[in-house]
Amino acid sequence: MELLRGTIDEIKRNIQGYPATVHYAIKANYAPEILTTIAATGLGADLVNGYELQAALDAGFKPSQLAFSGVGKTDWEIKAGLDHDIFCFNVESFPELQNISDIATACGKVANVAIRVNPNINAHTHRYVTTGVAENKFGINLNLLDNIVDMALRLPGIHLRGLHFHIGSQIMTMRPYKLLCGRINELQDHFNAKGIFFEMINAGGGLGVDYDNPDEHPIADFKSFFDVFKANLKLREGQQLHFEFGRSVVAQCGTLLSRVLYVKDNGNKQFVILDAGMTDLIRPALYQSHHQIQNLTSKSERWQNYDVVGPVCESSDVFGRDEQLPVTTRGDLIAIRSAGAYGESMSSRYNMRPLPHHQLI
Repeated sequence: MELLRGTIDEIKRNIQGYPATVHYAIKANYAPEILTTIAATGLGADLVNGYELQAALDAGFKPSQLAFSGVGKTDWEIKAGLDHDIFCFNVESFPELQNISDIATACGKVANVAIRVNPNINAHTHRYVTTGVAENKFGINLNLLDNIVDMALRLPGIHLRGLHFHIGSQIMTMRPYKLLCGRINELQDHFNAKGIFFEMINAGGGLGVDYDNPDEHPIADFKSFFDVFKANLKLREGQQLHFEFGRSVVAQCGTLLSRVLYVKDNGNKQFVILDAGMTDLIRPALYQSHHQIQNLTSKSERWQNYDVVGPVCESSDVFGRDEQLPVTTRGDLIAIRSAGAYGESMSSRYNMRPLPHHQLI
C-alpha cells in the first residue's frame, strides 16, 4: 500500500496548479481495500458498469467524481447513474445517447454526458488495447461528430458537458499524446467557431508501466505525461481537464506468488510448471505480454533457461519463454511481478480452478 500511496502522491504533485481531475479506472483492480485507499486520497473513479458504480460508492467515492464509460450500458445501469447524479456518462453511440435521454426524461432527471470521440490516432500498442483508431468499436468517428453533438444539444434530459477521448493502453511513448492534443485543439476550434463551447475535456489515460524493470521504475512517468498536455493542449478559460488511469496506478503494487509443482525436461527444453496459471493472470496469454519472473527461494548460483508455464489445459498458458532463472526445483516460490492491474480483476474459474487470494502488505 505504500507504493500505491506514493504513486498517487506523484500524480497529485504533477497536477498541482493545473486544472486537472484524475479518475481511477476501477476495472484495473477493484479490491475493496485498494478502492477505499484511493477514494480517501480524493481521486475520482472511472467505471464501466453498474457493479463498479456500486463498488465505487461503497468505497467512498463521491457521485460527483464518477465518470461512466463503456460501449454497452444497460438500462438499469443508466438509471443507477442518474439516481446517484454521477458526474458524467461517456457516450459511445447515437442509440446510447437517445436511450440515456429517454431514461433521464422518464425519471425527471438531466444526464450529464460527454461524447467519446474516436480521434483515429494510433497509440502504437498491442492491437487488443488500441482504442482510438477507426476500426475500433469505441467512440464516435470524426465524420459523425458534428451530428451527435447537435443531437446532444437538442435532446431533452441531456446536458452536454464535453468531449471524451481514450486512445489505448500500455502506451510507452509520449508522441501519441502529443498528437491527441493537436486533435483536441482542432476539434475545439471547430466547435467554438460554431458557437459550441465545452466545460470539460476528458483526455483518457493509457499510460504504460515498465513490466521488465519494476524495481527500477516502480512509478510510471507521470511527469512526462502531464508535461505533454501542459505544453500542447489549449484549454479554454475555466475549462476542466480530466484523466483516467488504471494500470499506471496499481500495476506495480501487486505480485502473483506461485509454487513450482514440477520441473519437466523434455530433452530440448525445460519447463517450470507452476500452480498459478492463465486463470490467475491472463495478460501473457491474451496480449503476449511479458512480466518479470523471479525465483525467490533458489540458492543456486547457476542459471538456466526455462519456459515458465501454468497447469491449465491450454498451450497459451505460458508466463514466459526462455526465462533466465537460477536452477529451479519443485517447491520453489516464484514471483510474477507487476500483476496489480488486470491480474485478480481478470481472473476466471476456467478448468474449475479457484480464484486467486489477495493479501495486502
